Amino acid sequence: MPADEPVLVVGGGIGGLVLARRLALGGRRVTVLEASDRWGGQLARHHVAGIDLDAAAESFATRGGVVATLLDELGLAQEVVLPATGPAWLHRADGTAVPLPATGLLGIPGDPAAADVVRAVGRRASWRARLDTVLPAAVGSDASSLGDLVRRRMGRGVLDGLVAPVVRGVHSRDPGALPVEAASPRLRTELRAQGSLAGAVRALRAAAPAGSAVAGLRGGLFRVVDALTDACASLGVTLRTGVRVERVWPTQVAAGGRTYRGQVVLAAPDPIPGTGADRAAGAGGATYGRPAAPGAGARRLTLVTLVVAAPGLDAAPRGTGLLVAAGAPNVRARALTHVSAKWSWVAAALPGLHVLRLSYDGTLDDSPAAVRARAVADAQVLLATVVERVVDDAVGRWARPVGGVLGTRDDGLPMVGETAAGTGLAAVVDHAERTARALLGR
Repeated sequence: MPADEPVLVVGGGIGGLVLARRLALGGRRVTVLEASDRWGGQLARHHVAGIDLDAAAESFATRGGVVATLLDELGLAQEVVLPATGPAWLHRADGTAVPLPATGLLGIPGDPAAADVVRAVGRRASWRARLDTVLPAAVGSDASSLGDLVRRRMGRGVLDGLVAPVVRGVHSRDPGALPVEAASPRLRTELRAQGSLAGAVRALRAAAPAGSAVAGLRGGLFRVVDALTDACASLGVTLRTGVRVERVWPTQVAAGGRTYRGQVVLAAPDPIPGTGADRAAGAGGATYGRPAAPGAGARRLTLVTLVVAAPGLDAAPRGTGLLVAAGAPNVRARALTHVSAKWSWVAAALPGLHVLRLSYDGTLDDSPAAVRARAVADAQVLLATVVERVVDDAVGRWARPVGGVLGTRDDGLPMVGETAAGTGLAAVVDHAERTARALLGR
């Protein structure tokens, strides 16, 4: 990129804002165009029971330290908090619940013979998974998806009983549709080096410092958006919301009846148009989302937040929450987070109450009362506890882009954001920082 050429960032999600800030720090003139009326993409807030809570992403993976570095630069390092140490649980297809095995990666066990793995999937599935240690390393090394890799190495029992519920909860998709590198960039390499999938999982876990899985931000992860936009503004970045892009070229953008010129970087679902936020009335609050572009496909999901009075939850009977196996009876949710058990700052803000968040595939286009009733019913089944009273609730309907780890379009236009980087704040931030360095010639 010529040093004097301005940069046009199309899309004001986290990837676009991180890129804009880094380019501005490198001396570039940057303009960010966002079609909706707010910044942050899938980092959003909603007001529930008198406090602001995360409407979507609530934590970040601490691997590599890239998010921690960004938070430090933004003056938020002292606000980083760790979740409670209680385990997450698995609600199995037969309707029973067990703690998730302790030594896994996306549900893939590091020790298929461990007692907690046997308890979760049964002895037969455990014995099949142990064949992984005697299979040649080449078996499954060419798998295109995580589901295919696990099935070939460890069998259908581990895939359906452990990996599928975890991947649905983390990545909002079936493991058969998740590229291996998008799930874990080094998993295939470690499989070849260690000779088994279980060995690869153990190696990857050993390389991560203890306690480094995830962290959050006191007051809500959405605070990162405010800090990023303030930082961009202070660096002279032009930030414009309500600007819907009609067409892009490598060096210009047509939007809102005018033409913007400069090096273009896409930070929104591809192709354009389709970068605006979809807002509609939900049960007790606003709905947020990033609709997929025509023909691009989308993973549509609904997040229901409940603030409830339920004394039976005081002891956190299911730890920080549950992931749900497909086909579990009397439950439609794919995951439940006991937010106030997971984050102490939430519990302190709402003493005597509990915050639950349930995730659903699809948009749940029912009435607000029906959505609330569905969530309450699922919560009672999953937590084996009676909800005495719903104090407040909010619904968020999201459409997340379907994409692999792309990096650029066919025409070479650089991209950042989830479509290019994969799922999760750590992946998005790391990819945006690397893209910025490349554009700066570093």
